Amino acid sequence: MEFRHLPVMPEEALSLLAPRSGGVYLDGTLGGGGHSRLILEASAPDGVLYAFDRDRSALAAAVAELKEFGDRFHPLHGNFATMAETLSRCGVSTIDGFLLDLGVSSHQLDTAERGFSFQTDAFLDMRMDTGSGPTAAQLLNELSENELARIFRDFGEERWAQRIARFISTARAEAPVETTVRLVDLIKGAIPRGAWEERLHPATRTFQALRIAVNDELGSLERGVAAGIGLLSRGGRGVIISFHSLEDRIVKHSFRERAKGCICPRDLPLCGCGHLPEVNILTSRALRPGETETMANPRARSARMRAVEKR
Repeated sequence: MEFRHLPVMPEEALSLLAPRSGGVYLDGTLGGGGHSRLILEASAPDGVLYAFDRDRSALAAAVAELKEFGDRFHPLHGNFATMAETLSRCGVSTIDGFLLDLGVSSHQLDTAERGFSFQTDAFLDMRMDTGSGPTAAQLLNELSENELARIFRDFGEERWAQRIARFISTARAEAPVETTVRLVDLIKGAIPRGAWEERLHPATRTFQALRIAVNDELGSLERGVAAGIGLLSRGGRGVIISFHSLEDRIVKHSFRERAKGCICPRDLPLCGCGHLPEVNILTSRALRPGETETMANPRARSARMRAVEKR
């Protein structure tokens, strides 16, 4: 299957990142290579891009798609949360900008056997890196009922989390819960029909929660934001696109914390901490995609973009 993933808010991302010739940039979520191509084109003739992805199929597709850029493009298999260590091994200690386009790609959603989507029947894998870590099926069948409920509640903001976990716990006593269709049926049975939301499939929140848990997405984001800002040179920029409130909250709070100056108690007449802000926030509010883009790419509807500049 051809790897495809439309880059979200490409013009806004490029404007905020402001790549230039000679700069060193990082794309933490390579995907189909759409954003990477834009960065490489804008940083010509000698800008360099290091691009991470946990999905080997994405890397293979991007290598073919971006081969024209030669040794200006450096694809790396791995989690962007480890960018500092990985770039250090490549001899890179500072970068001029980074971009993170979070969440799951269109290709991953549309490839049935990956188990990300509830639209087709498949094994519940959900790993972005299919070569490591437990699958969604393993979590469903090995975690306790309360642990599952916590995942559905904390990562999916699912109000019926405990009831869904109970239905799964009961069902797996008879046979393992391993396929998307079986899980969807259990979720539909657990949520009262009158509580189904008009424009949201009843399985949406649970599938999101499982995917986040399988891939440690929120933990990776927290580590990635810290690492990215730490790597930025003065004037370098970080741009992050998130797709749900849990991600956006982490990005917003992380940026605000690093934009703070003095952290002394307010009743002290003089600053004694000497704490200086690390970044300037470039987006006072999260940017949203325009109507034209969301009509062409409905999956961009929930996107939120925030950016900072290193002081």
